[in-house]
Amino acid sequence: MSDARYESYMGLGPKRIPHWEHWSNPDAETYLTGIDYYEHPRLCRLKLKELYPQLELGIPATDDPKVRPDQQGDKSKGRWGDSYRDHWQQEEAGHRFKTQEDMLRFSPLAQGDFTGWRIVEDGDYRNEDVLYERYRKHYPAEWGDHAPAGSSSAAGFYNTMFMWPLLTFGYENFLSICLEPEFERIMDEFAEINRRVFRTFARLPVNFVICHDDIVLSNGPVCSPAWMRKYIFPRYEEFWSILRKAGKEVIFMVDGCVNAFVDDVMACGARGIISEPFTDYKAIARRYKNCFIAGEGDNRILMRNNPKEIRSMVESMVETGRMSGGYMMCIGNHIPFNVPGEAIKLYLDISSELAHR
Repeated sequence: MSDARYESYMGLGPKRIPHWEHWSNPDAETYLTGIDYYEHPRLCRLKLKELYPQLELGIPATDDPKVRPDQQGDKSKGRWGDSYRDHWQQEEAGHRFKTQEDMLRFSPLAQGDFTGWRIVEDGDYRNEDVLYERYRKHYPAEWGDHAPAGSSSAAGFYNTMFMWPLLTFGYENFLSICLEPEFERIMDEFAEINRRVFRTFARLPVNFVICHDDIVLSNGPVCSPAWMRKYIFPRYEEFWSILRKAGKEVIFMVDGCVNAFVDDVMACGARGIISEPFTDYKAIARRYKNCFIAGEGDNRILMRNNPKEIRSMVESMVETGRMSGGYMMCIGNHIPFNVPGEAIKLYLDISSELAHR
């Protein structure tokens, strides 16, 4: 028996359109449940699961109180959910490489172990067996080598290709070297690291792999189509073919407006795309019958907390959902800590009313 998320990934059009929400709003949890998130994080989440199971949020193991943000220390790196960051990636990269020559001499393969590098996918990439054990422990032992049929069980990888140099060198440093001849060797070496990753994922008991790369900004591509078709898309096609041969489907996750590269991503073998509201989802639904799509909802509308505007947004999302059997309700640019709880409740309640086929 398949679950609703599986059916959406596969474009099967479940009657109730499910949600995939990027959530980091503890104050909204308090508002929705009436239980103080910081005093009772577990009880709060249990109540939230009872009220809004469609959010599918994890439950903390304990009910130990959390430190409130205004009582935390360094607030200079920005807040994420219930805490402030303790680092800023550009600073980390700046400490690693002093000059452009240092960056162009860097060997990802010689480094191998990226533990503690703050590249999101920190870890040791020198040995595939070690990689396999690192990921396999997250899935039930009784599954063996295969996830249950109809399960939305998934693995995810943040640095599908583009994020590797961006996070390793820092955004500005990456842009300063990405056109240099020596950069080709660096990308070849990152690609070899990722072959190990995707061969590992092909062995995992999952039916889907969520592949993340922020290849665009809110107004379109970071790098030119020619650059992308040299360094990025051929690797997607290669890596995703490894997964597809193992019976797994690929969901591509990307921030920004991905309109310019939708056809490239789909041609490389993705089952669909989750992005941000800058992307034209109705155009994707028209071009690719029942592909997976999510991310059309806009937190800027929630921030304005206008009931008519929120209802209009949900109505437009549901219209797209009826165009594609793979559609999921999703505030694509996130539900961060400063979105009003009242607006979130209205969005969820109107979605419960309207989001069905």
